[in-house]
Amino acid sequence: MVNNTDYVGTLFDNSDSNPSKITLAFTMAGVALKKGHSASVILMVDAVHLALPNALDDVNIGAPFEPAGELLEAFIEKGGQVLVCGACMKHNGVEESAIDKHFTVISGDDVVELLMNAKGSLQLN
Repeated sequence: MVNNTDYVGTLFDNSDSNPSKITLAFTMAGVALKKGHSASVILMVDAVHLALPNALDDVNIGAPFEPAGELLEAFIEKGGQVLVCGACMKHNGVEESAIDKHFTVISGDDVVELLMNAKGSLQLN
């Protein structure tokens, strides 16, 4: 069971296709946490590859943004949850045993439930 959350960011791209979207997803989710909201980022479609350990280490689009790996680390430390679409993982050949242990695999039903109950969302597709 995934906890409902105030803010949901959905991310569809991996680091090869659009590092700016990745950076923005974790920047905005971090802002939601700083403002006292609960926050989640859902990795879907090609973004499931970002669930692999250290996948964000080389994602850095430059100032004024922090490197994505640092944004992710701070997001998790402050209570943010990173969720990964299980069907998208299967489609992309990503094994659950291979992903970062801080992340949670969710279903399509979970995605809909989270989006419908969130106070706000940002879709980066």
